[in-house]
Amino acid sequence: MNSRNPQPLVGQRTAIILLLGVLTAVGAGVLTVLAGGTIASGILAAGVAFAGAVLFFHTIIA
Repeated sequence: MNSRNPQPLVGQRTAIILLLGVLTAVGAGVLTVLAGGTIASGILAAGVAFAGAVLFFHTIIA
């Protein structure tokens, strides 16, 4: 292991895709709860939104 030139844990593209997925999930969860849903339904909506967003952004970001 070379300590002078450490490799990043994840690449820049992966980090951006996961960040956008998390932001989408938080938005979907918050909007679900604010629309009158329960916390559990907000968490489920966030999980589905995260999966869909990661797949979407993985497809469109080259």
